[in-house]
Amino acid sequence: MVVFPPVNGARRVRIRGEDVGRAYRLADLLEFLRRAGMDEQEIEETKLIDWRGGGPEKWAG
Repeated sequence: MVVFPPVNGARRVRIRGEDVGRAYRLADLLEFLRRAGMDEQEIEETKLIDWRGGGPEKWAG
């Protein structure tokens, strides 16, 4: 999963090479992960997120 730098308050999200949408906050990102079939424990333990342009605390552009 790649979370791109924020633009206009949203971050583009790509999972398995496919754009899945824009996340405006961490809750949006978690929903994308759930839709991709990950459960909450897997989400908390995952090291598979490539944060570009700042980590999970950065949402404003």
